[in-house]
Amino acid sequence: MVITKLNAVHALLYLIISLLAVAMVFFSLGAPFVAALEVIIYAGAIMVLFVFAIMMLNIGPEYAEVERKYLGPAAWIGPMILAGILIVELLSVFVRGGGQAAGAGIIGPKQTGIALFGPYLIGVELASMLLLSGLIGAYHLGRRKE
Repeated sequence: MVITKLNAVHALLYLIISLLAVAMVFFSLGAPFVAALEVIIYAGAIMVLFVFAIMMLNIGPEYAEVERKYLGPAAWIGPMILAGILIVELLSVFVRGGGQAAGAGIIGPKQTGIALFGPYLIGVELASMLLLSGLIGAYHLGRRKE
């Protein structure tokens, strides 16, 4: 629903619902701290920022016409291939019986911090550089031309 809605605010509201679903997956896997972070940071703060930014842009009906052109039948080939790959992976996990049982152990804030700043330090630093480059790109796209 996020990628098929023509109204940007409706698409963002569906994105919030999908982020809440991801938080529930984390919670069911025994990581309540990560689930709480998902709700607070992504579904809370960042999505509210996106909703306010889109409302401030005041996108009109001409934008909806451009979106209709982008959502033609050819635009669905890539997402359909990716969805098929995900379905095959999901079915293979169900057939093999999966790995660890859900809720096998509780992962707290201390274990999360040790993992993030231990063996996954490079990934955290790369993610921060990616977010910084996105911020710089948003600034250059949003600044006013003189």
